[in-house]
Amino acid sequence: MERAVALSFEGVRRKAGGPFGALIVREGEIVAEGWNCVTSVADPTAHAEVVAIRRACEALESHELSGCVLYSSCEPCPMCLAASYWARVDRIYFANTRDDAARIGFDDRFFYDELTRTTDQRQLALTHLPVDDSLEPMRVWFDDAERTPY
Repeated sequence: MERAVALSFEGVRRKAGGPFGALIVREGEIVAEGWNCVTSVADPTAHAEVVAIRRACEALESHELSGCVLYSSCEPCPMCLAASYWARVDRIYFANTRDDAARIGFDDRFFYDELTRTTDQRQLALTHLPVDDSLEPMRVWFDDAERTPY
């Protein structure tokens, strides 16, 4: 956990983005590290946890991280939490809470609340717009005996 906090300091010193750091550990060894790079790389998805997950997947040459643990300097936002689920990490430890982050301007409450609403109640308009053959790529992928499920 101390390393996650140190990574958050490193990102702050580099003026890379928000004060957040994360690392992925497998069998007691650090696989990958990251800090928030949202503003320095102009990528709103470059949160510390996502950066660490991307680097860990690359290092392990796998799209999933079962057997790994995520350490984060702060409670993951909904995007990072979802990425952690998709990556199949076994567990998440965090130092600061979402309330701690909210006190300095990183209030994720809006996102947590939005995800509990139905699509027609959300502030971001979501419209189902199917087109001819839109299901065809899904069918072809599903029927492929050599596909890599995830």
